[in-house]
Amino acid sequence: MHSSSDSSSPAISSLLEENLKTIEDSFANCTDLKILTWNYGPGLEQAAFSVYFDTLTKSTLKHFVKDTLQNLVPHELGPARTVTIDDVIDFFENKGVASPYVELMDDFQQVVSGILDGKVVIFFNGWSRAIAYYALDVEQRQASEPITESTVQGPHVSFIESLERNIGVIRSLIKSPHLKFEMFTSGEQVQRTVSYGYLEGVVKPETLSEFKQRIDGIVKEEIIEVSYLEEWINDSLYSPFPQVRYTERPDTAVNALLDGKIIAMVNGSPSILICPGSFIEFFTVSEDYYYRTIFSSLIRLIRVAAFIIALMLPSTYIALSTFHSELIPTVLLLAILNTREGIPFPALVEALIMEFFFELLREAGIRLPRPIGSAVSIVGALVIGQAAIQSQIASPVMVIVVALTGIASFALPQYNMAIALRILRFPLMFLAATFGGLGIMVGFILIYLHLTTLRSLGEPYLDSVAPLDLKRLRDAIFVVPRRLLVHSPRSRHFYKKTSGKNKIT
Repeated sequence: MHSSSDSSSPAISSLLEENLKTIEDSFANCTDLKILTWNYGPGLEQAAFSVYFDTLTKSTLKHFVKDTLQNLVPHELGPARTVTIDDVIDFFENKGVASPYVELMDDFQQVVSGILDGKVVIFFNGWSRAIAYYALDVEQRQASEPITESTVQGPHVSFIESLERNIGVIRSLIKSPHLKFEMFTSGEQVQRTVSYGYLEGVVKPETLSEFKQRIDGIVKEEIIEVSYLEEWINDSLYSPFPQVRYTERPDTAVNALLDGKIIAMVNGSPSILICPGSFIEFFTVSEDYYYRTIFSSLIRLIRVAAFIIALMLPSTYIALSTFHSELIPTVLLLAILNTREGIPFPALVEALIMEFFFELLREAGIRLPRPIGSAVSIVGALVIGQAAIQSQIASPVMVIVVALTGIASFALPQYNMAIALRILRFPLMFLAATFGGLGIMVGFILIYLHLTTLRSLGEPYLDSVAPLDLKRLRDAIFVVPRRLLVHSPRSRHFYKKTSGKNKIT
């Protein structure tokens, strides 16, 4: 949905020269703007010009409009009759053109927006309106396998940077009139189209109302990518835990809609934002329902274990080696003491050094080109780890702890949850080095208190856990067979309006 025309925008003149001057002033120094002046009619006595961006429009349609006008109107009026501007006005305003890609424009705000949208706009001498033909032709990436969400079983298709294409893919998977998509244009310079979708009757009305209220203020913001919306949607801007999810997979977006979620998209971004987000959902993927129940449940348990390892393993090792060595078996304790002999740093400093180098290697592997990024990460980790051990900067046990922590963070389906663990890991390490096991317990309690008070679009972040919902909790950690669920893949509510009130059925 494009923004309505500005009431202060100048109207289109009936004089061709004035319109031409306005266009030239509006798009000064735009060398890719093409203005084609031409005549039409049997005697070529009528003047007109078309304007378009040569870098946005299809080459096959640039002169199609001109050729059509020179031939179409005389066919309507007869070859012996002279074409006048009144005939053109009558033809386009009363008879029209049988094409969904044409529209009439009344002011220059519409004209400028149309040209920037990839339309060919035509002005006629003696007519105070313009015709616009949609002819956008910008190179787009073809649908391919998701890059950030690879899958073994299930659909191997991803969203692309075209908003219309992405909405079409979702509509092809959910053939229901209850699937609603609303759009608006954001930003004064980029003018990106933002769209959000939901299943009417499935999404909670109060959640949808809260979402609409929060995005009302972004109309004037320059939205480049869908992640720009997160700041307006989040309840807590400074919480390390993500309150929305992202996906590139259509099946994940469809499952989210069926679960009563709201999805948001931005033209030019291949990612889909899903909100509200709950803590349990960051451990689940739609692929869990493509395998047998026992296998998917095992995978989810591994993800939960990976979460605990990525969050607490370094701090636990620091606390045990510094304060609670009596809890370590004697043989293992002697092995640790032998490896730490000659290490000049305490366990905390040793862990900080290794974590810093690991994070550095991780970022280097992401930013480098793919063919060499993985090689640098693997070789760098091996070389630095071995060199640190031989130079007695770090012990072999610490290298193993840091490596297991990094591997565990990679096992989480959502990258933004792994980022949260990277942030929380360091305060826990300091608490463990200062107070031992008591510090870890205090840190864990503080994290749990934060999670219990955190909300996403007004919904509890620990949904189905706090407040406790046994029907939904049974499918949170373990994958319950679909035949035991009220609605597959998860138990859902359906909202109906009854006597002016929302009734849950």
